[in-house]
Amino acid sequence: MSSTVELTKENFDQTVTENGFVLIDFWAAWCGPCRQFAPVYEKAAEANPDLVFGKVDTEAQPELAAAFGIQSIPTLMIVRDQVAVFAQPGALPEPALADLIGQARKLDMDEVRKSVAEQRAGADPKGE
Repeated sequence: MSSTVELTKENFDQTVTENGFVLIDFWAAWCGPCRQFAPVYEKAAEANPDLVFGKVDTEAQPELAAAFGIQSIPTLMIVRDQVAVFAQPGALPEPALADLIGQARKLDMDEVRKSVAEQRAGADPKGE
């Protein structure tokens, strides 16, 4: 049985809203590197049952891929507390994925939210 969740435009928002830590693999069946990354991602999902591992088939869900500006696949995204804290294209080897998950677990989300708020304020010339 797969430990990953197929994400669609129908369940994406609910999945990200209801779970504090979601990894998302943007992929397509025709993509060789995506097929190579799939077992690594699946193994990480089995090793981290407390996290949600989602997959977005960019062919079946072009709206989601477009919404996140996905231009190459595979692309891995990590969302914590509804904030995208990591997004990078390319198939990661198993040790790099495990290290990345560990780093994302250690993030101080209060600091991340503060940084995001400061960036948004800085982008608004009126400071609103």
